Parts: sequence; structure tokens; C-alpha cells
Amino acid sequence: MAQGVLWILLGLLLWSDPGTASLPLLMDSVIQALAELEQKVPAANASHTASAWLLSASNSGPHNRLYHFLLGVQSLDAAELDPYPLSPELQGVIKEVAQHDVREGQEYGVVLAPDGSTVAVEPLLAGLEAGLQGRKVINLPLDSTATSREAGVTFPDIVAIAPDVKATSTPGLRDASPDVTTADIGANSPDATTGCPDVQASLPDAKAKTPPTMVDSLLAVTLAGNLGLTFLQGPQTQSHPDLGTEGCWDQLSAPRTFTLLDPKASLLTTAFLNGALDGVILGDYLSQTPEPRPSLSHLLSQYYGAGVARDPGFRSNFRRQNGAALTSASILAQQVWGTLVLLQRLEPVHSQLRCMSQEQLAQVAANATKEFTEAFLGCPAIHPRCRWGAAPYQGRPTPLQLPLGFLYVHHTYVPAPPCTDFARCAANMRSMQRYHQDTQGWEDIGYSFVVGSDGYVYEGRGWHWVGAHTLGHNSRGFGVAIVGNYTAALPTEAALRTVRDTLPSCAVRAGLLRPDYALLGHRQLVRTDCPGDALFHLLRTWPHFTATVKPRPARSVSRRSRREPPPRTLPATDVQ
Repeated sequence: MAQGVLWILLGLLLWSDPGTASLPLLMDSVIQALAELEQKVPAANASHTASAWLLSASNSGPHNRLYHFLLGVQSLDAAELDPYPLSPELQGVIKEVAQHDVREGQEYGVVLAPDGSTVAVEPLLAGLEAGLQGRKVINLPLDSTATSREAGVTFPDIVAIAPDVKATSTPGLRDASPDVTTADIGANSPDATTGCPDVQASLPDAKAKTPPTMVDSLLAVTLAGNLGLTFLQGPQTQSHPDLGTEGCWDQLSAPRTFTLLDPKASLLTTAFLNGALDGVILGDYLSQTPEPRPSLSHLLSQYYGAGVARDPGFRSNFRRQNGAALTSASILAQQVWGTLVLLQRLEPVHSQLRCMSQEQLAQVAANATKEFTEAFLGCPAIHPRCRWGAAPYQGRPTPLQLPLGFLYVHHTYVPAPPCTDFARCAANMRSMQRYHQDTQGWEDIGYSFVVGSDGYVYEGRGWHWVGAHTLGHNSRGFGVAIVGNYTAALPTEAALRTVRDTLPSCAVRAGLLRPDYALLGHRQLVRTDCPGDALFHLLRTWPHFTATVKPRPARSVSRRSRREPPPRTLPATDVQ
């Protein structure tokens, strides 16, 4: 049934009026469209494939060749489609989110999720379809070439899979579904590197590198293909600034336009990687769930809500942690390499892959995987100021002289309860900013960053501007506060891990924080109880904690930037 529902969406895409008014670009709108279709699609259509929606624009790019080959999508004639009635508003939403793209500083095919994250729908649906198909595993001999089904060539060794073949679970992933099958790529075409005289000479020594022997369809259509193709664009350095670019919606209540913070961003935006990770996580879940599987609308409602099967850890808020648990860097690197090899052997061959040696492909895969695992999976998800509705900075910010040598830990005290969802955390941020600006007379919220118990970090003054968090020391370190009162209780483990591990390690990697940075509680520098007795006693056990420090005033800090919030007088948060 789930596959049938997504197949019908293709018909709606091709038959809908481009000028139709659309609902806001929210994940709830996508779920609403799925729910409406699930009530109308007959069981007879359950054999149709979901990935037809993904190919609705009918372009012949490398991603579409992957969908054709790995998900088994054939080109369709409009006469074959029998669209089911759907409201014009929902048709408009489906048409807008069908394909992901980045053009002229704006990102398309993305929606705003209830947790405050922006999600690309295309890789999410690709993962759902791969999971519904049982996550095929394709054998990958390096000396073979295949022709895309787009060219009209059939592959009996892919379509008619031997019933007695069972694949073992992919290394690094949770146990695969017993329905996972293995198939071989045909070996009836010349090698894609024929006519490239320098390629054979540069092939790696088999003892030095282990070539990939298989491609997991789930990883290939969500993450591996896009990672590899993006990192083909040019020479790679230790840092890849285009990876994980965030953006701002024109409005949060009824979002329509998403503008990227870096106009030169690659396709590997935060929204795309969010959708790809969600596709991997939910596709893996579907591949292991026996029939009858839950409806897609129900599954997505849980995942982007309170948690799948009422598990608060199994929701979109924690996609980075759950995604990291599903695969290792070494396995992902093999999958990226293998997917590039597959694309090199699908005709027509991607222009940048032609004549690339296996050694070169392996290096691209290693660079892409390293950057993804360290700079994205290994870093906390940070909601930018525009996401929580920050008021403008009042005045002129003072730049920090980076890298800094200190990380100062605070608790907010008031708001006292930890915030566990985006709506409450965002309201807390607005409340604190109003108090700091309107009552204290500061230029902005004082903290550099604020950590919620919802799995997210909220940008305050950020990495580059002097804050107002630790009197006399604001220019020497970042001030990080955890929402709540931690006099007697401790924050959640996820919040603690963010402050102890992921946030500082990412700052060190990016050159924002010195590797030998010192971690201090607010009370060590200012007469205050902050960050609370319980939290401070725990801080004393952390690796970078420094027991003794000689306080000294910072230089070149404005009077308004030096002022510090009284630890016990913040107003109660708003609850709008």
C-alpha cells in the first residue's frame, strides 16, 4: 500500500496545474497529502514503485540513473497514469517538493519540520522506497559496465532476482531485512575508462586499497551518490565550506521561500543531508519491519513528532546521532566509492567520472566521507537565529579574535524547566533576548549559544561576535548556556554530550576554539551560583575542566558587552 501511494503522487505531479495555490511548505502538508492518498489508493496498486515520484521531472541526471537502476523505475507514459483526486492545495505542495535543487541562493524541494529543521523531501522518499523494497545489495565487479534502464535495456539479473539468494546484513548497519537480495551488474559492455591511457597506470595496488564489491541501494540513493558527485567538483581540502549550509524561511508560520545563508552553497545543504539521513534511518526501519508495515503518513507523523513507537530517541531531533549509529566511516567510504564506480558504468557515463582511475575515485570517497562524518554527523545541529525568531541586533557587534581559549558553561536558571521541543525552546530564546535587550539594555541575547533538551543548539551571538555572558571575560571565550535550573538536577545526557563533546570538538576542527581550550563554570570567574551546584560538580570531571584560573579583564570590550545577566532574575518564558 505504501508503495502504491507514492506511485500515485507521480500522476498528481504530471496532471496538476502549475498555477494551483499551494499550502505552506511544511512537513505536515506532505504528511497530509500521503494520508489523503492512503485513504483512496486501492490495494491493487500496492505493487507500484515509490521512486516514480522522484523521477517526475524526467531529467537524465546521474541521480535519476541511480533511481532507475537501483529502485527499478521505468519511464512512464502519461496514458498509464490514473491520478486519484487530491485537493488542489495538496497537489501544489507535491509539485513543489518533488525534486531538490539549489539555484541563485535559494533552495527548492524542502519543507519545514515540526522540530524546526528543514528537510529535503526527495532523498527522504528515496530512502523510504529503498526500505520498502527490502534494501537491495548489488554485487559490483570492477571490470563490468551496465546500461541505464533509461536507455531501454533490460537487466534480467537485476529484475529477476534468484529466490534462494539471501544477502548478509551490510557491515556497519543494523541487521537487514531477511528480504534483502543480491544481484550482479551485467558485464556485457566495454569499460567506461576505455580510451583513457593513463587510467590503468594509476590503478591502486590491490594490497593497498580494497575495492568495493557491493552497493547498498539504501545508502546509494540517499547519501553515497550525492556525497561522491559533490566532491568531484574540484580539489578537496581539509575544510569544505559548502557542506551543510543552513538557511532562513521567509516566515515560520506559513513558509514559502527558503534562502540559503551562503549563496554559493552546494547541493549538500543541511536540508538535503537532513532528508538523506531521515531516508536512511526510516528506510532501514522499513526494511526490517514485517508486513503489515505502518502507513507512511503514520510513520512520518511519529518520526517528526514524539517518536516512532513512542520512543523519544527515535525522532528527527536526533537524526545525526541515529544516523552515526547506523554506519561507520569506513563502510560509508566504501559505499561512496562503490556508487561512483556504478555511475561510471551506467551509460551515459557522467562527464566528470569518465577516465577517472579507481585510485582517484577512492580518494574522492575518502574526502567526502571524512568531511561528512566529522563536519556534519560529528557536530551538533544548530538552529540559526532566524529559525527561532530572533530580533535584530541593537547596535554594532564587536568581532571576536579567533580562535578563543575558553568555554564558559552556564545554566539559564529561568527558564527553569528544560525545553524538550522546538516551540518551547524557541519561545525561551525570544523571552531571554527580550529581557536582555529591553530590561538589561544589552545589544542582543548575551549567550554565544544555548543548548536545549530537544537535541538542538540555538545560535545566540554565535561564533564571531563578543557576547555578554561572563563579566570581564566575554572576548576570551564562548558562553554556552543549557536551558534549565541545574542546582539540584542534571541536564539530559544529550545536552551534556553537546556541551562536553560535540560543540567544542567542532569548534576546534573549524579553528574557532584552541585545541587546548579550558572549560570553566561561570561561578569560577563571577560571583554567582551559575551553572548550578549539580552541573558544576559534574563539570569538574570533564577532560578540559580547569580548576584554577587567574581572572583578568578582557581588552577592547564595550561597556554594554561586558554586562552580565543576573543569574536569578530572568523572567518566565513566554509560551506563544
